[in-house]
Parts: sequence; structure tokens; C-alpha cells
Amino acid sequence: MEKKLPKALENMIFVEQLSSTPNEISKILIEGEEVIAAFKSVRDYGAITNKRIIYGDKQGIIGKKVEIYSIPLGSIEMFSSENAGTLDLTSEFQLWTKIGTMKMSFPRNIDIHKIIIIFSKAIL
Repeated sequence: MEKKLPKALENMIFVEQLSSTPNEISKILIEGEEVIAAFKSVRDYGAITNKRIIYGDKQGIIGKKVEIYSIPLGSIEMFSSENAGTLDLTSEFQLWTKIGTMKMSFPRNIDIHKIIIIFSKAIL
């Protein structure tokens, strides 16, 4: 059976970095796992930990139903980063994983170098 990347992971757009980890993410962390950065979009949320990318895709009209995606950093085969230019509103990452290509967009005020180091450690 062919593996296919879920539609929700094709383009994750985050609009704000959170100062604390959402409870929904804190509840599923394993021993030794640390959140490096947590983000939110209009409805969804996500985090990059020292072990994986976690993405919560809220569904339905009121968003009570949430599908959680867990992408191990070890599944990243390569990535590209594009920092926000003078007129750009976002910095972007494209991740090539074992099951497909994902895109992550972050607000321009995010320190993408920290994220680059996390992803580099995962693939090197």
C-alpha cells in the first residue's frame, strides 16, 4: 500500500508563537521530550519538540474534534528554509519526509535558525 501524506500536513500555517505549550500537547509528551517551540494558527496548533513535530488539526464547526499528527524528526530526509524578506510576512520550511513533502509557515518574527538547528540535528 502506498503511503500518502495527510492533506492537513501539506501546508501548516502558523500565525503566532505561543509563550506556553498548549495543554493538548503537554498531555501527550513522552519522558525526555521537550517542547522547543509551540505555535498556533487560526484554529490549529503545533509544536516542535526535540523528538517530533506535533500538529493538532481542529475539525468541525466548533473545533471540538481534533486530529493529532505526530511526525518523528527522524522521518525528515531533507529540508529547505526561506527566511522572510523585507516585504514577506512569513518564513517557510519545506520538509521532505518518508511519506511526502510538508510545508510549514511561521510569522516573520520567529527565530528560524533555532528550527534549522533542530531539523539539522535530526537528519545529520
